Amino acid sequence: MRVWESLEVPAERLEARAGRAAGQTAAAGGPAAGRGPATGGRPEPPVHELLASVPAPVLHSFRDRLLGPLREYDDRHNAELLATLRLFLACDGSWSACASRMYVHVNTVRYRISRVEALTGRDLSALADRVDFFLALRGA
Repeated sequence: MRVWESLEVPAERLEARAGRAAGQTAAAGGPAAGRGPATGGRPEPPVHELLASVPAPVLHSFRDRLLGPLREYDDRHNAELLATLRLFLACDGSWSACASRMYVHVNTVRYRISRVEALTGRDLSALADRVDFFLALRGA
């Protein structure tokens, strides 16, 4: 199940938050960053605001379903899968950048990411799966 399938946030709630954020930005004389045709002229709320609008039990359930198998595997094997996943996403999926920042060989990163995919049934080359992992890690 994808995050957008498991979360039901009323549109009015998100729009109210976006309206308040726009008013605060305008009142502070801030730039109109994030505005444009894709957002209908409204600023895009930051990820932490979107996650804050999700009920805690739903967020914890989503996080545990997705990251639970990785935590269990890390606890048993000291494999550093969660740390590798977090850094891999921070490096925008770059194998070599992630390996360099972790001080490991690129094949180690490839192996760990393949374990993440095998344990979760997700594909980190797919944007939807990357977004799910990103949100689950942010909600951790």
